[in-house]
Amino acid sequence: MADLNLILLGPPGAGKGTQAAQLTNEFGIPHISTGDILRAALANETTLGKEAKRYMDAGELVPDEVIIGVVLERIAEDDARDGFLLDGFPRTVAQADALGGELAQLDRRLTAALLIDVPDDIVVKRISGRRTNPRTGRIYHVDFDPPKQEGICDEDGTELIQRDDDKEETVRTRLTVYHEQTAPLIDYYDERGLLCHFDGTASPREVHAHIRSTLATLKLEDEL
Repeated sequence: MADLNLILLGPPGAGKGTQAAQLTNEFGIPHISTGDILRAALANETTLGKEAKRYMDAGELVPDEVIIGVVLERIAEDDARDGFLLDGFPRTVAQADALGGELAQLDRRLTAALLIDVPDDIVVKRISGRRTNPRTGRIYHVDFDPPKQEGICDEDGTELIQRDDDKEETVRTRLTVYHEQTAPLIDYYDERGLLCHFDGTASPREVHAHIRSTLATLKLEDEL
């Protein structure tokens, strides 16, 4: 396996961030979040960053071709030469088609699409149970990691809040968008033999062990 080119899929609250951090550290590949690289392109005032800013300033969605251009710029950097982990892109089948075509022109191909799957009801419980210290950013969970005193931060006594993004109605809206726009990628990559499915209800350690085992199997198959 010449390089390790991965896509991370899954609903919000599936634990993608936790797994991404471990995978990038273990395999030495960059975690490429479209939000992060778009912000970097804007900050660095690259040609594509300026083009994206024009759409954003007008209150319009940044077109796929601009987003794909920013992604390709990022994976062309030296630290992504041996692979990358894309998170948050592609979001649609059209973006997946475009990405595949562009990678083929660069004589690169995707290794796998890693799906961390979690049922909606568990996603809602995970996210809506979060409580945050607005001063320090420390996060608790009402069920899984509660403070010693309900609603109060253990560290500095600040009253905890529920962020708007963590409210149940917001989470359900995000899930609706995910199912409508991004979930079709599951069938897309499955049909191409690239989908690897992981049970996101297991512990983070178990999920990571399963991903590592799967990637080792793919590497072995590639070398045979």
